[in-house]
Amino acid sequence: MLIRNGRLIDPSRKLDVIGDVLIIDGKIAAIGTNLGKRSANRFSARLKGATARRASVQEIDAEGLIVAPGFIDIHTHLREPGFEYKETVQTGAAAAVAGGFCAVACMANTAPVNDNAGICSFIKEQALKANLARVYPIAAISVGIKGEQLTDFSDLLAAGAVAFSDDGKPLSNPALMRRALEYASSLGATIISHCEDLELAAGGVANEGFTATILGLRGSPMLAEDLLVAREIMLAESLDARVHIAHLSSARALRMVREAKRRRVKVSAEATPHHLFLGEEALLGYDTNTKVNPPLRGVADVQALREGLGDGTIDCIASDHAPHSSIEKDVEFDYAASGMVGLETTVGLALRLVEEGILDWKTLVAKLSCNPARVLNIPGGTLKVGVEADLTLLDPRLEWVVDKEKFHSKGRNTPFQGWCLRGKAVMTIVGGAIKFVDESIR
Repeated sequence: MLIRNGRLIDPSRKLDVIGDVLIIDGKIAAIGTNLGKRSANRFSARLKGATARRASVQEIDAEGLIVAPGFIDIHTHLREPGFEYKETVQTGAAAAVAGGFCAVACMANTAPVNDNAGICSFIKEQALKANLARVYPIAAISVGIKGEQLTDFSDLLAAGAVAFSDDGKPLSNPALMRRALEYASSLGATIISHCEDLELAAGGVANEGFTATILGLRGSPMLAEDLLVAREIMLAESLDARVHIAHLSSARALRMVREAKRRRVKVSAEATPHHLFLGEEALLGYDTNTKVNPPLRGVADVQALREGLGDGTIDCIASDHAPHSSIEKDVEFDYAASGMVGLETTVGLALRLVEEGILDWKTLVAKLSCNPARVLNIPGGTLKVGVEADLTLLDPRLEWVVDKEKFHSKGRNTPFQGWCLRGKAVMTIVGGAIKFVDESIR
């Protein structure tokens, strides 16, 4: 495959040029300019031997498109096993490639929980059957996500896990979190923390403040997030261990992460598009698609997150893709499940951050490719010659409207229905094979 005349952006190599990418046997064989068919055939002959038959070359004209290292979603819920009526590995992987993601890291709160090698292997097998996006399981920190006993990290890593998290529930016991960080650090793995003090949150369904009050909704204070972010930073600093803060939403928590990074604490963080584009006023219509955890915050917090994204405090943009059926969403706000789908809207929304001047193109690509690969210590996030050819092609000019009925995900729970966006992932290539092509370029 020869991708011609694209704008190649690879922050890992400080690359931003107009050029070509040659793919042979699923790997990047060359990057340069004017790599025509003859060059492709010469590379093929050199790799396969002088007597090898010349391979046919599929050419893709990428003029006007951005060619980036394959995007990686660091925070996805694929629901399988146990909640297949909400999502499966196959439908989630289809949604991923349609949204421009070559790989996703899926959380452990399935049923049964991904707390043993058998479940981890099952998820990997389902991903191989789907043959779409790469799927990296994130295993549970504690058995059953009960916060009482650590899982066998070593066994889970051998089965394919790439990190550990009890996402959906916080690990409330600080002594257990300390042991988890020590254990993971000894294996070179990362702990991903869902920061929420359950006693302070006290069952809140909205950010504590004016909006929750006028809607008559039980509020959850930002302090519930801030306290656990502070705890994780102090633990990571004292142990010289790595910790990643999931779905950061609070301005104060952001400041703590920024200050910790200045002290060279091994802390990283992610933010979601809904926390970057929606504030608590989005709840005014009681739309249960706006119910998320952590809840949508105030205007000042949204602005702080955007600044943190721009100055490098926030490492990754994560979808926190959380599909639910109408059974969980078409109910009173208090009883609705938290979460929204995001795999098919995250990239489009993230591109708006470039349009608004919050990020430049290199930084955006880093937040969606290089940085997630680094945090999870997985392959990808680069256009280096010799690596697996995972690429995301973007059309920064394509205008489109979010239509949940066209989602590949089973989930339809999005508050972004009808939003007009400019810029979209139009082709997703995984291991040198095209897994998705947008109808606009067919």
